Amino acid sequence: MNENIPDLETVSVNKSFGDFRAVKDVSFSVPKGSFFSILGPSGCGKTTLLRMVAGFLEPSNGDILIKGRSVVNEPPNKRPVNMVFQHLALFPMMNIYENIAFGLKRRGESESVIKQKVGEVLERVGLPGVETRQADQLSGGQKQRIAIARCMVLDPDVLLLDEPLGALDLKLREHMKVELKKLQSEFNTTFIYITHDQSEALVMSDQVAVMNEGIFEQVGSSRELYYNPKTAFVAGFVGESNAWSGTVEQVKKDSVKIRTSSGFTLMAQTKGEDIKKGQKVKAFVRPESVRLALKAKEISSMENRVKGVVGNVLFNGANSRVLVQNPIDGAEIDVAIPQTGEFASLAKGQTIHIGWQHDQARCFADKSGAK
Repeated sequence: MNENIPDLETVSVNKSFGDFRAVKDVSFSVPKGSFFSILGPSGCGKTTLLRMVAGFLEPSNGDILIKGRSVVNEPPNKRPVNMVFQHLALFPMMNIYENIAFGLKRRGESESVIKQKVGEVLERVGLPGVETRQADQLSGGQKQRIAIARCMVLDPDVLLLDEPLGALDLKLREHMKVELKKLQSEFNTTFIYITHDQSEALVMSDQVAVMNEGIFEQVGSSRELYYNPKTAFVAGFVGESNAWSGTVEQVKKDSVKIRTSSGFTLMAQTKGEDIKKGQKVKAFVRPESVRLALKAKEISSMENRVKGVVGNVLFNGANSRVLVQNPIDGAEIDVAIPQTGEFASLAKGQTIHIGWQHDQARCFADKSGAK
C-alpha cells in the first residue's frame, strides 16, 4: 500500500438540513498516525462532520475516503473507524473484559484470540489485570482508557473522539490530555479529535483545523495558529487576546494606524493583508505581548503606550494577569504579569504603564457585517 495515501480525506464535503448548511465544502487530509483536532465553538459543524466520517450521517455531496477508498456508501459498522463519545457508553452490566471483548465477539473471533487481544490492549493502555472489575469501580481517567481500549482492540484505521474529556473534572482533564497523546503515539493510530477547548487541541495535536460556521478558517500546527493566525476569527478564538474594532487612519508598509470609535488609537501589523485607509478592521494583541512598566520612560520606545490604572489583579501563579483600565475609552487591557517579582505587589487602583510594538498586534479586515 502506498504510504503517502492519507488515512482520512474529505473532498468538498457538504451537509445541509433543509435550508441550513451545517458543513460547507470542507476538504482536508490526515496523514497516517497523526493526531488531528477540529476546534471550534458549539454549533460550528464539527460534530456533524465527524458523524459523516463515522457513517451516522450522509453528506449532501462530496466524498470521504479512508486509506484512499471512498466510504460514503458504507454503513458505520463496515467502516474501518471507531468512535469514542463524551459519555464513553461503557456497558454497565458487563465487566471490563466483556466490554472490550464485545466488538471482537460480534466479529466472530475465537475465545483464545479475544483473550489474547484484550490482555494486550489493557497492557498498552496501562491497566493490566482489571478484566474482572465493573465499570463503576474505575476512576474517570480509567474509564476513558477502557473506552479507548474497546475501540483500539478492533484495530481501526481511524479513531474518532467527540469531546471525550468534556465530562471530566478540570484536574483530570489536564492529566488526560497528556495521557491521550501518549496513547495515540503508543498505538500509532490516526486520531480525529473534536473539541471546543483550545487548550486540548493545542497541547495534543499535530495539526488543528479551526472551524467556524461550517468552514475551516485555518489548518495548521498549534504554533502556526497561535503565532500566525490567518483570520480575525482564529486570532480571537485561539489563545487569549485583547481585541479592538476601528477604522484605518493611516497605512504604512506593513502596519496601520487604527482609531476605535471611542477615540483610542493604536498601531498594528497587517502581515500582507490588503488593508486600505478608511477600512473597518479588527486588531488583536496577546496579554503576554504587552509590556508592564512602573515608569513611563521604561516603555518610551514602544509605538503603543497607555498610562492606565490597575482594575484587577488576577492571581494564578505563573499565569497571573492584570487588567489595566485604559483612561481613553474605559476598556480593560489584559496583560500577563512577568514572573520576575517586580510586579508582585501590584494593587487595584495603582497607576501603571503598558506598551507594545506594532508587530505584536495583528490587524484583519472586519468582515463581521459581510454576508
